[in-house]
Amino acid sequence: MNVSSFTQQDVDLLRDDTPGVRQLIHFNNAGTGLAPTPVLEAVKQHLDLEATLGGYEAAAAAQATMDAFYTSLAALVGSKPHEIAYVENATRAWDMAFYGIDFRQGDRVVTGRAEYVSNYVALLQMKRRKGIEIDIVEDDAFGQIDLKALKAAIGPKTRLLALTHIPTFSGLINPAEDVGEIARETGVLYLLDACQSAGQIPLNVDEIGCHMLSGTGRKYLRGPRGTGFLYVSDAVLDQVEPPFVDLQAAEWIDEDRYELVPHARRFETWERYVAGQIGLGVAVSYAIGFGMERLGKRICELGDHLRSELSARREATLHDKGERKGGIVTFTWQGETPEQTKQRLSQAGINVSVSRASSARIDLPQRGLDAVVRASVHAFNCEEEIERFVKCLGSLR
Repeated sequence: MNVSSFTQQDVDLLRDDTPGVRQLIHFNNAGTGLAPTPVLEAVKQHLDLEATLGGYEAAAAAQATMDAFYTSLAALVGSKPHEIAYVENATRAWDMAFYGIDFRQGDRVVTGRAEYVSNYVALLQMKRRKGIEIDIVEDDAFGQIDLKALKAAIGPKTRLLALTHIPTFSGLINPAEDVGEIARETGVLYLLDACQSAGQIPLNVDEIGCHMLSGTGRKYLRGPRGTGFLYVSDAVLDQVEPPFVDLQAAEWIDEDRYELVPHARRFETWERYVAGQIGLGVAVSYAIGFGMERLGKRICELGDHLRSELSARREATLHDKGERKGGIVTFTWQGETPEQTKQRLSQAGINVSVSRASSARIDLPQRGLDAVVRASVHAFNCEEEIERFVKCLGSLR
């Protein structure tokens, strides 16, 4: 597909809509993206409505806007609106899918070294609770999940294939579509953590081949904190039962009987951050308005540019893996710890983050790393900010 590049007018519009860029350089979009003005206004307007009408009454008045969330998210991931659930964050969305599987002793879960810490500790808990086994697939020569090894790891006892699309501690973009092909061939449930990829690169669940996908609002989608979503395919809806239910998830038929609602909203709870749901829907529509193909291309190009600039500095050591890389750039700077680098950049008005081995026990220690600096760019960032960033790094010494 021939995707048109961002113009300077596009970048200017994004920056005009992003108040935060006027006072700092924000290279921490893998932590939280800077919310654009339409999202901020949507959240504030609903909070004002709650303050003047009351929470229940405001939700009733905003029902059409709340419903638009499902249409927007479905358009983002290529699903049907009824296959989308609103959940309070990406981890809880992933949990609703994972803990909804009826694991038995001896069942096996296949995953890779990019798995997110919260997901992996859930695997460990299920191993302790139900006696499942965890099969870690090694990386290939590029540092992404080894597809041949993955296929070989799937056996009769394999219940789930769990993959993190883009890890929090590397620029790697895992080959999720190729993994989906293996899931189709073997008939194994496939759960994709798209926490970092939603809003960073285009997503299409049919092309990926995943049965379930979890994501957050606060990162590359630039939505409010405390918001997330879960996609569950109609094809596996009855294979995954919500680990807990309420009046949103189920209908109380009579005194001793209930029925789950016949769509993905069985994974929701009735009480929710209504302003957040509205804000996330607006954030997704805002991204789609620019075009996810174009946004993704812009973000990946900026990531490549930042890597190129850092690689030209002898003090910098890059630590990104993968044949395909995105907007997350990880590195260390000679003569100081990642935390020192972060603090000094912060004093210069530049936001970055630090990824530590405690969040990547099956990856960073294997590479002899205790921590790395994580600089994560978005489409609203610009080349001038990258130049200032690298110049500031050099002056830190």
